[in-house]
Amino acid sequence: MDTDGVRTRAGDLPREPGIYQFEDGEGRVLYVGKAVDLRDRVRSYADPRSRRIRKMVGRADRIDFAVTDTETQALLLEANLIKRHRPPYNVRLKDDKSYPLVQLTDHAVPRIEVTRDPEDGATVYGPFTDKGRVEVVVKALRETYGLRGCSDHKYSNRDRPCLDYEMGICTAPCTGEISEADYADDVTSVERFFEGEIGVLADPLRRGMADAAEQQEFERAANLRDKLDAVEALHGEGDTAVSDANGAASTDVLGAAVEGDRAVVARLHAEGGKLVERERHTLDSPEGEGPEGVYRAFIAQYYAEREFPDEILCAEDPADPDIEAWLEREGVALRVPGAGREATLVDLALKNARQRGGVSDEVGALADALGVDRPDRIEGFDVSHAQGRSVVGSNVLAVDGSPEKSGYRRKKLTERNDDYANMRELIRWRALRAVEGRDDRPDPDLLLIDGGEGQLGAAQDALAETGWDVPVVALAKDEELVIAPNGVYDWDDDAAHLHLLQRVRDEAHRFAVQYHQTLRDEVSTALDEVPGVGPATRKRLLRRFGSVDGVREASSDELTAVDGIGERTAETLRTRLR
Repeated sequence: MDTDGVRTRAGDLPREPGIYQFEDGEGRVLYVGKAVDLRDRVRSYADPRSRRIRKMVGRADRIDFAVTDTETQALLLEANLIKRHRPPYNVRLKDDKSYPLVQLTDHAVPRIEVTRDPEDGATVYGPFTDKGRVEVVVKALRETYGLRGCSDHKYSNRDRPCLDYEMGICTAPCTGEISEADYADDVTSVERFFEGEIGVLADPLRRGMADAAEQQEFERAANLRDKLDAVEALHGEGDTAVSDANGAASTDVLGAAVEGDRAVVARLHAEGGKLVERERHTLDSPEGEGPEGVYRAFIAQYYAEREFPDEILCAEDPADPDIEAWLEREGVALRVPGAGREATLVDLALKNARQRGGVSDEVGALADALGVDRPDRIEGFDVSHAQGRSVVGSNVLAVDGSPEKSGYRRKKLTERNDDYANMRELIRWRALRAVEGRDDRPDPDLLLIDGGEGQLGAAQDALAETGWDVPVVALAKDEELVIAPNGVYDWDDDAAHLHLLQRVRDEAHRFAVQYHQTLRDEVSTALDEVPGVGPATRKRLLRRFGSVDGVREASSDELTAVDGIGERTAETLRTRLR
């Protein structure tokens, strides 16, 4: 895109806060930015300030944008989009987490839920900074208006309301306890709340709190008070004053080191004046980006769902008024100390960012040994089954060599006794989710397959079929050989990079076996061994009664009402499941 093209496009944009995206001819997002005034900010790209930005503008084919209500929403949306699209010209936190959203799904009977990956067609509100606060508000909305929170699978084909109805947080439209028209009115009330009409929820909470106090139900009154506080905070998002720096209860100290296209931010966390935590985070840092840009990206992307400290100390000023205003509204003091104890802490953070020991050497050694880019994010895969029954796959994640359990996933696979086909299906499932943008995790730097040459070949077939370009290796158990597309590696038993792969492999195996045993315990051993109950009948029973315990508690008449269950089979079920 040339200078005239940028100016022309900028002239079409509104003078409102929001985000803008530079995209190439294939629709790939190259860069995401935020702006208080979209028109002025995008116009500035007609005269790029650095070689990196000039190169990005030259690659761009179009500029897209989205308007937000406030500068804070623009900042949070920018962080979400950087996490989702991983644009090559933004600084990206590799172990980032996106900000929570609230969605009302696109159904005749919408579902409400907190999510980071909204469904197509859903009505989405947010992003928000505090996931716990949002969850409290969504629960209060469900208690007041009874919107469902269940999956479509659980919603369909129900004969009786679920536990949510008994708990008073759902009006059970699934079984007709409320009409679709009345349910739609409740959905409208929830929409009004998220559009700014706080009284839709605050007023019922206040009335309930007053009633509870009058009845001397003080615990219930306190619970309602806490919910009201969350509701008001969600809409006010930060009316509290900046905390006194000298009396701060908690402090985060940040130091950044940039080396080529990689940056490290060390975070020291102090409580009551004492250091209680140290951690390092890796970021992708485009060529030409300095420490200030790294601090800007880290602060916006790191504090996604974490609790804010009272103050943040940085070695350099992030030089971003939007971030400073956002932190101030959240009651967080941001400072660059010049001398004294605080400056000493910042120096310590910088030393931590610049050191290359511990886990980082393990990851770096693996990159050197395999000849790949630094694999800060490794995803491990394994399959578990019993002679082709209860077939499951595991997908675990290690970030900088440590398990990241929020990134674990598991998958039921086709029932068959074929390890290669099972692995192909598992990798194809993961790859399609990534390629189609349905996975809320960043792409890994390396895939690790539990198995040998056959499993590796199956994984490569799935990657080739889907077009997902990620390096992949396998680790065979017997001789602990690392099998890569370009050859086999037989590393020393005490090699740190081998130990890293072994930990990921073993964790994938543990997670797969655990899931497989859960399925066998809950379903296979309980129902599949009952004469007269085949796979189709088992599914009908579980769909009708919800679980094996539900089948166990059902009467003979309720059992025989299920298609395929006669009196003899019903009696057998009641006998076998006692």
